[in-house]
Amino acid sequence: MKIAISVGDLNGIGLEIALRSHEEVKKMCKPIYCINENMLGWGSALLDLEVPTDFEIRDCGKIFEINPGICSAEAGESSYDSFITAIALAKSNEVSAIVTLPINKESWSIAGLEYKGHTDALCDLLGCEAIMMLGCEEMFTVLYTHHIPLRDVYHEIKSKKLKPFLLKVYEELGEDNIAVLGFNPHAGDNGVIGDEEEEIRKAIAKANTFLEREVFIGPLVPDIAFSKESRKNFKYFVCMYHDQGLIPLKALYFDESINVSLNAGVIRTSVDHGTAFDIAYKEGNPSTLSYINAVKEAVKLASGKKLLTF
Repeated sequence: MKIAISVGDLNGIGLEIALRSHEEVKKMCKPIYCINENMLGWGSALLDLEVPTDFEIRDCGKIFEINPGICSAEAGESSYDSFITAIALAKSNEVSAIVTLPINKESWSIAGLEYKGHTDALCDLLGCEAIMMLGCEEMFTVLYTHHIPLRDVYHEIKSKKLKPFLLKVYEELGEDNIAVLGFNPHAGDNGVIGDEEEEIRKAIAKANTFLEREVFIGPLVPDIAFSKESRKNFKYFVCMYHDQGLIPLKALYFDESINVSLNAGVIRTSVDHGTAFDIAYKEGNPSTLSYINAVKEAVKLASGKKLLTF
């Protein structure tokens, strides 16, 4: 099985992770790395790592100066070229799935790209409504809103928008007993601290009525939703905004968690960490666990197996 690997921002840790993980990854699939051949040679030399003889690439992107740990338009454009090359391989059925290493959103912005990240780009490039889900075997968070300012989130919390979102989540996961978090502190305290929970409550009721059973539970109080006791009852948590789901996930399972794009039209998994500019091209090996888990999940999904079974 062939998997396209988008190598991410070459000023970050993505290339090192790809090189150090190659021997393990090739036992699971045939990886095709989307990277400029000259940049691969330069980056590996800076890392003092040999490029494996079976490191198959799809040459793409321009040559630019690697500046470890620095945002730049050139690095942003290069990581985007890698990503769209991987998408093209998937659309043409040359690969069965895509795995992405981290990009830097500021570098994309400097390069003039309109997208806030991989998921936004997928939605536009593939004409889909991709859903961002992150997690590991112990816990998964599904994000209702992605990379938007926090002040804009409450505008999105309307039952007519949230109900179809919940139904799509169920369609993609095929799981019952999915927790849905409230938006306000204390889940609004019955309207004392905001009325957004009423919209969430309506959406849950309508989705459950459509499914003819109680699949979605909530709205749960956000500050206790991820407690140890709560996690005994729930494995999947629908979160209203980015940090509501990502802070507890990364606090509990930073190294092993991954990102999965649901409803994207292609299979795409990713690491659940950034470019780590502070350690890029420095001594000390970055953790490869998230990347390895992302590859494992991509292979399993492409094989038609159940979602998220590391």
